[in-house]
Amino acid sequence: MDFTEYPSRLLQNAVDEFSKLPGIGKKTALRLVLHILHQNKDDVFKFGNSIIKLKNEIKFCKSCNNISDTDICKICSNNSRNHSLICVVENINDVMAIEQTNQFNGIYHVLGGVLSPMEGIGPDDLNILSLEKKCKENKVNEIIFALSTTMEGDTTNFYIYKKLNKYNIKFTTIARGISIGDEIIYADEITLGRSIVNRINYDEKINANI
Repeated sequence: MDFTEYPSRLLQNAVDEFSKLPGIGKKTALRLVLHILHQNKDDVFKFGNSIIKLKNEIKFCKSCNNISDTDICKICSNNSRNHSLICVVENINDVMAIEQTNQFNGIYHVLGGVLSPMEGIGPDDLNILSLEKKCKENKVNEIIFALSTTMEGDTTNFYIYKKLNKYNIKFTTIARGISIGDEIIYADEITLGRSIVNRINYDEKINANI
């Protein structure tokens, strides 16, 4: 958008930054900036400082790669959770979605994405080595694949399975209560919860597709 459409360079700069956010176009960015402009100055400073503090101080759990205020997240440090049951997810949003179902009492492993050759994302770009390390240390009894039901998600499941099935581990995958092509975060809590509880053996799924 041309600068001539804005009455202020400061306004344009703010709109340009907001429009870099996913799903935010120029019109929405302008509406958000104007909203902030009309807010109390203290509230705006609090908003800005919360983003800066988030970026500077947020940690990633050294065990599961979930976001945390400490080196080990609240889930991994909870002794009442089943630490031998690991749910493999794509991102932090998926952890939050599954936790809201109250149907899972294990821990998580956040990959940080899925395999996607088209986007140049390979195994080395994901947090797979740290998952294998847990398997080598005999800390894992079952791995649940809870990636989105897309081609990329299924490919990632299969890659991890082939890499880790040499260990004495049970592999399961969430039941297909989630429609093919859907992302985990868009499933309702009941459907997602049931898909975790009614998970299926991954070996049987692989053999059925051969």
